[in-house]
Amino acid sequence: MSFSDGDGPVTSDSLVEPVPGSPAAVARLDSETALVVADYHAGIEIGLRYERGVELDSNAAVRRTRLQGLLDRVGPDRLVVLGDLIHRIGEPDGAEAEELDDLLASLPRVPITLVAGNHDGGLAARFEDDERVTVEPTDGVRLGRVGFVHGHTWPSRAVVESDVICVGHEHPAVRLADSVGGGRKERAWLRGPLQPAPFAAHLGVDVADLDWRKPEIVVFPAFNGRSGGTWVNVDGQGFLSPFLPDALVEAETEAYLLDGTRLGPFRSV
Repeated sequence: MSFSDGDGPVTSDSLVEPVPGSPAAVARLDSETALVVADYHAGIEIGLRYERGVELDSNAAVRRTRLQGLLDRVGPDRLVVLGDLIHRIGEPDGAEAEELDDLLASLPRVPITLVAGNHDGGLAARFEDDERVTVEPTDGVRLGRVGFVHGHTWPSRAVVESDVICVGHEHPAVRLADSVGGGRKERAWLRGPLQPAPFAAHLGVDVADLDWRKPEIVVFPAFNGRSGGTWVNVDGQGFLSPFLPDALVEAETEAYLLDGTRLGPFRSV
């Protein structure tokens, strides 16, 4: 499956492609492949209880089974989590820690790269002695020709100078209206070209000094369907990332549903 409109993929040599029907993608990282997901938010039900007074039964087993199924289906060499593996900000404990432990114990023994998100502050220390899990800093990491960053902070220069930049944090979604005035919310992908000026300004360098590869950005839908999201086609809904939407070429940044349906430029959906 490609990000396509039915007439073929957007690019003929894409490094990052979605898994059909899932909020996950496969990335080609030179000599290996990675399954990439964003915003797992383990333990979110506990957070919703304390943050909003919403009582929901835990969906931990469903989340775990879905991720297990994707790993079995894709058979990657690595799992990359684009931040917010957990929901609690700080060291996980209680039921959230149990969900995290159960998740890691149940997954195939592939290496895991976690790009730290704003909810992952306590995980570097937790995984310090776990050779299987590598926790990368909040400004991201480049693996092969693909850069990965959660998105709540600016990416490093190495990530900016990638061919494709994968971003989480936004939980993009679209509001789709029906013929009688109703509507529904659907998780969505965003994909399009980036412009260099905002990154050069942040890094304090001239645009000409960047190894600018005209990268695509791929903004991932949240893996956790209970984590809310930014309605990117609704007026008044702002982006969360400090470099979005300024770094986007908005007219060429398109939205796609999880089933691959191409919706066109996200502002006009």
